[in-house]
Amino acid sequence: ELPNEPETAPAPKQPWETSLYSVYNKELHFFASQEITIIETTDSYGGVVWPGALALCQFLENNQHQFNLRDKAVLEIGAGTGLLSIVACLLGAWVTATDLPDVLGNLRTNLNRNTRGKCRYLPQVAELEWGSNLEEAYPKSLYRYEVVLAADVVYHHNCLDELLITMEHFCQPGTVLLWSNKYRFTTDHKFAEMFQNTFDTTLLAEFPDTEVKIYMAMAKDKQ
Repeated sequence: ELPNEPETAPAPKQPWETSLYSVYNKELHFFASQEITIIETTDSYGGVVWPGALALCQFLENNQHQFNLRDKAVLEIGAGTGLLSIVACLLGAWVTATDLPDVLGNLRTNLNRNTRGKCRYLPQVAELEWGSNLEEAYPKSLYRYEVVLAADVVYHHNCLDELLITMEHFCQPGTVLLWSNKYRFTTDHKFAEMFQNTFDTTLLAEFPDTEVKIYMAMAKDKQ
């Protein structure tokens, strides 16, 4: 006779915890002369490595003479699994990786696993909801970043305006914003148009095989 079912099912483990309840995948990447182990989860868009992040990691590694991150204060918006932030750390940056609360556990695990004892600065992890209480949570007088990174943050969602507002908030005069994205939907083209109207932009690279483009942006001179 089978035992009775428990009245309530056990709480599922967090995706980054190794257990029978976890649905996760380990990916190996090699950037900045280091093997990087990324735990992917299947519970959110932020749980997997997207093509835009891979492209920007490779671009930063190959163009250190042009974009030297050593000792730079770097912010990543929508860090997801943390691969891009990890590579920025390995290239010498002081990194703050941000995303929504449900992503931060796996993000922190990946960052700690791949940077501890290998980098000049330990990366920080922080919550950031696009377009929400930005000046209260990240006042411009206190939070100034030299480089802002964003990879595959544009997909089929309804937060394009909030994303652009967030980019504007952190892209202060002198800040370099690097945005890498795979073009999938009309929303991608719509955002790219708004992005180019908002900032002084340069197309740095494009990869037809993966449909990824990398843009550099800076705040427009308002004089």
